[in-house]
Amino acid sequence: MRRRTLLAGAIVSAVSTSALTGGTARAADPGPSVTRTGTTTLDGQAVFFVSYDGLVNNNSFQKNGLLTYKGHQYAVWYTADKNAVVGRRVLGGSTWSTVRVGHTLKASDSHNVISMGVSKVDGRLHLNMDSHSDGFTYVKSVAGLMDDPSGLSWTAARFGAPQSTLDGLALTSQFTYPQFISAPDGKLQLSYRVGISGNGRNALAEYNGSSWTDLGEWSASTGTYTSEHGSSTARNMYLHGIDYDRNGRLHSFFTWREQNGAVMCSSGGITNHDTGYVYSDDRGRTWRNNAGTVVGTTGGSDKVAVTDSGLVIDALNPDHSLMNQESQFTDSAGLPHAIISYVPGRFGQCTTNYVADRTANGRAFHVRKNSSGAWQKTEIPVVLGSSQRTKLLLDKYDNAYAVFPFGRIAAASRSSGYTDWKILFDGSGLNAFGEVVIDETRIAQDNVLSFMYQEKSSGTTPSALHVVDFALPA
Repeated sequence: MRRRTLLAGAIVSAVSTSALTGGTARAADPGPSVTRTGTTTLDGQAVFFVSYDGLVNNNSFQKNGLLTYKGHQYAVWYTADKNAVVGRRVLGGSTWSTVRVGHTLKASDSHNVISMGVSKVDGRLHLNMDSHSDGFTYVKSVAGLMDDPSGLSWTAARFGAPQSTLDGLALTSQFTYPQFISAPDGKLQLSYRVGISGNGRNALAEYNGSSWTDLGEWSASTGTYTSEHGSSTARNMYLHGIDYDRNGRLHSFFTWREQNGAVMCSSGGITNHDTGYVYSDDRGRTWRNNAGTVVGTTGGSDKVAVTDSGLVIDALNPDHSLMNQESQFTDSAGLPHAIISYVPGRFGQCTTNYVADRTANGRAFHVRKNSSGAWQKTEIPVVLGSSQRTKLLLDKYDNAYAVFPFGRIAAASRSSGYTDWKILFDGSGLNAFGEVVIDETRIAQDNVLSFMYQEKSSGTTPSALHVVDFALPA
């Protein structure tokens, strides 16, 4: 069973001069640029171990490992002795104040990241950490800490004791991938997966300033998916992100991962397939496909399923080592953009070792919806040189930036229709291990691209953890 892609196979060359803009760019708008303005050290000896090809302090899917709010930037990580730490600095400052929040990393598993969120309704900082298909740890600050960073000292006394629930709300015993989202009404939402890889469901919880509510699951793990090789009856939906645009629409790109390896051409590949897209206009209560048809209700019996029509915007079978949980962003008009990556067919129709094949031949693609409602896809002419993920962001002029593994930055201008991708920073001097964690919230506040990276090490020898800043076009 194959579904038609809404892209209809149209791939735009990154050197094309076709007029594919999402609208007419203002003549005076500058193109993309980055100017490195400084690097600070969070921890000279942060915990280091490689697990699932990644690091627990720098897994790009954690949202948010680095966050900016009301003139201050916040970072979370684990120290060499595995203590969970949250740091704070004034934007542009060189000194971080740090607090240990009373939790120790329980397993050498890179999934067990720390994610942050801000509940604007009461000014609290929330942390969810240390989970991979098991229980989580939750910590929250006192009310108002985020609203008065200059007046309230940064001490452990500002944080409550670690909990194994959300103030008494247990959620699930198989919890993974916490992602906090600040809702337009000031509430804080928590996206997470229930279940395990290949057999899980996405769910939401919501904090209103006084208590948490479990909104329920919204994606399904059931249904039959059939490739040219075989079939699978269980899966999970991996999100590239979950983000509100400035108009209050909630966007999410995703890939499916099948439980049954029979859908692949080789057991050395990975069962991820297809890029899909859904959105919600009622704060995640109902989900719609690209055409606007309701395809799932959070907490209801009808959930977003692999058999639903209109979900796939870029079709790809499980033979090309498509990466899960890559990246997404929305532009100033509320149009969704994403980065996906896989091994293109010109390198063969069957990957047999997804890490080696992605490292040698993987490519990233920029996928976006233009102002006419059509989906467009552009290959970024950069060799991945890694099996890992690339992060996407847009500046205030809607120029696009892709932050590749090792801290390399490529960019494309809105005025070109995102066809002029080129490297702006090659990662020189960073000695970065691989994936980076970008501050998705900072660009809107002071026009700076900021990301956290950890230096390469070996075995379990701790290494330095840094934040590097780049000024974007003024």
